[in-house]
Amino acid sequence: MLKEFKEFAMRGNVIDLAVGVILGAAFGKIVSSLVADIITPLIGLLVGGVDFSGLSFTFGEAKLMYGNFIQTVIDFVIIAFSIFLFIKLFNKVYNREKKVEEAPPSLTKEEELLTEIRDLLKSNKL
Repeated sequence: MLKEFKEFAMRGNVIDLAVGVILGAAFGKIVSSLVADIITPLIGLLVGGVDFSGLSFTFGEAKLMYGNFIQTVIDFVIIAFSIFLFIKLFNKVYNREKKVEEAPPSLTKEEELLTEIRDLLKSNKL
C-alpha cells in the first residue's frame, strides 16, 4: 500500500497539480491585493465612496448584514473581471509567440513543380 501511495504521489500530473494550486493561491493573493488596494479605491472615487458593507437590517435580536453580502458580490465581480483581463492579455501574448513559431514549411522541388502545374491547369495554359 505504501508503494502504491508513493507511485500515486510521484506521478507527474499530481506534482503539476500541486504546483498549480500553490501558484493559484499566490496569484489569488496578488489579485485580492490589486482589487482591495488599487481597483476598489479608484471605483470608490468614481462613485463617491459607496461602501455597502455597513448596510444591515435588524430583525428582532438578529442583525442581518446584507451589505457585506452585496460588497462581497461586487468584490467577486471586480476580481473575476481582473482575472478575465489577465487571461485575455496572457492569451494574446501566447498566441503572438505561437504565430511567430509557426512559419510555413518550405516547399520541396517536387511540391514547387506540382504547384506550378496546378496553377497552369487552373489558367488553362497547358
